[in-house]
Amino acid sequence: MASLNVYSVLVVLFLTCGVVMATKENDQIIKESNCETKMGLHCVLEAFTSIFNIGSISNKCCGDLVVLGKVCHSALVKRTLENPVFKYLNPATIIAKSIQTWNNCLALIDSPSPSA
Repeated sequence: MASLNVYSVLVVLFLTCGVVMATKENDQIIKESNCETKMGLHCVLEAFTSIFNIGSISNKCCGDLVVLGKVCHSALVKRTLENPVFKYLNPATIIAKSIQTWNNCLALIDSPSPSA
């Protein structure tokens, strides 16, 4: 019985440390890359809505998202998921929507413009 309690404490400690490390890692990426200053508020809200709610992102904001970069995009999404306000969301669903939004924007930006 004592070994089960010790094991439980170790698991909780490991998980807690992992979350704290992930939070610090995302915060460090965001700070070092100036992620929070690379997109305007309008585009941030569009991207947020398309990932965390139901909505679409405009071509202009897709361009801004691609300029922001995948590292910043991922770190910001992960940090948002760490916020207790969003604890009711399914992280796997949000990560999938985040990847889908990123891939859609990247494809849109990489695709050639139609000839005039």
